[in-house]
Amino acid sequence: MPDMTTTAGQHARATEQSRATEHAGASVELLGLRRRFGATQALDGFTLTLEPGELVALLGPSGCGKTTALRVLAGFESVDSGSVLVDGVDQSRIPPQRRDMGMVFQSYSLFPNMTAVDNVAFGLRMRKVGGQERRARALEQLELVGLASEAAKYPHQMSGGQQQRVALARALAIEPRVLLLDEPLSALDAKVRVQLREQIRVLQTRLKITTLFVTHDQEEALSMADRVCVMRAGRIEQVDTPSTLYSAPATPFVAEFVGTMNRIPGAISDDGRVGLLGSVVDIRTAALGAPGAVRPEGLAVTPSPQGRGIVMTTTFLGSITRLGVLLDEDVMVYADLSNSAVAVPTGSAVEVTLTERAVMVAERTQSAHSVPTVPAVPNP
Repeated sequence: MPDMTTTAGQHARATEQSRATEHAGASVELLGLRRRFGATQALDGFTLTLEPGELVALLGPSGCGKTTALRVLAGFESVDSGSVLVDGVDQSRIPPQRRDMGMVFQSYSLFPNMTAVDNVAFGLRMRKVGGQERRARALEQLELVGLASEAAKYPHQMSGGQQQRVALARALAIEPRVLLLDEPLSALDAKVRVQLREQIRVLQTRLKITTLFVTHDQEEALSMADRVCVMRAGRIEQVDTPSTLYSAPATPFVAEFVGTMNRIPGAISDDGRVGLLGSVVDIRTAALGAPGAVRPEGLAVTPSPQGRGIVMTTTFLGSITRLGVLLDEDVMVYADLSNSAVAVPTGSAVEVTLTERAVMVAERTQSAHSVPTVPAVPNP
C-alpha cells in the first residue's frame, strides 16, 4: 500500500509546479510616489521596480515609509501623486480585493472561530470557488507549509510560528501574482524566525511570486532578498544586492544601517588619501573631511604592552569573537578575530591596525574625540 502522506505531498508539489508555470510573477513599478500625513512626508518621490518573480526587501528605520509603500501597492493607501503599475496596468482604480495580491501581516490576522483549513480557504470562498475545490486547494497549501496535520486546529491551539504559516498559506491559496509581507516575522522568537524566513524564501522561489517584503531587521533582508531597498525619510538611499550593499554602500547612512561599522578619526591629505591608525590608504567614497568608516573585519588587533588601545569587551559570535577596543582618543572600535587566533582577554593592551586598502569617509557627527560606534565598510 502506498504511503498516503508521501502521495499527498507529491501531489501538492506537482500541483504547485503546474500553477507556478501558469501564474508567473508580475512586474511591479512604483513610480514617483508621494504621500504626506500632516507634517510628515511618508513617501517623497519613491520609485522602485520589481522584476517578475523577484523578492525585494524594503529595509529602514521606523517611520522611513516602507510600510506606506507596501500599503500603496496593496491598495490600502492612496497617494498624493505617482502611479502603481502591475504588468504595465495602472492600479489606481482597482480596489484591493481585485489586485491579485496576497498579503501576510505581522499580527497573523486569523479568524479565531475558524480552523486552519477554513482560514486558508477564506480567500477562495470570497472568490466564489466551489466548496470541494476550495477545501482541496486549502489542504494543498497547508501541505506546502508543513501543516497538513494541523488542518482541523483552531488558532489558539497552534504556536505563533504555526499561525504565521497558516497566514502564509492563506495568502498563497488565492494564487497571487504579487505577495506582500509586512514584517511577518517580528512577533516570533529567534529560532522560529530563522526557520520561517527560510521556508518563505523556498516557497517564493518555487512558486515564482513577485514579492515585496517589509522589515527593519537587516539580517532578514540580507538573507532573504534578491535585492534590498534601503529607505530613509520616504526616499531610497540605495537599491542593490545584499553583498553589494554590505561591501559597497552608496552613502554613509547605508554603511551605518547595514552591518556594523567603526568611525575612526582620520585626516585627508593633499594627495586625496586618508591617514588613520598609522596607515595612509585610498578613499573609496569621498565626503567632506571626516572619519574613516571601517567594518570589524577590516581591523587587526595585536597584543602589545605599548599598544594605544585597551580591550573593553569580548563577544563570542560563533566562528568569530568581536573585541570592543577603546583607543587612546576615547574612540570605541570593534574588531572581529577568528576563534582560532590567540585569545585576547579583557583589559589587555593592544595595537589596532588597518587591513583595508581603501576606506569610506563620512562627515563627522561629533568631535574627533567622541566618535560613536556605528555600522561599517570593507573594500574589495
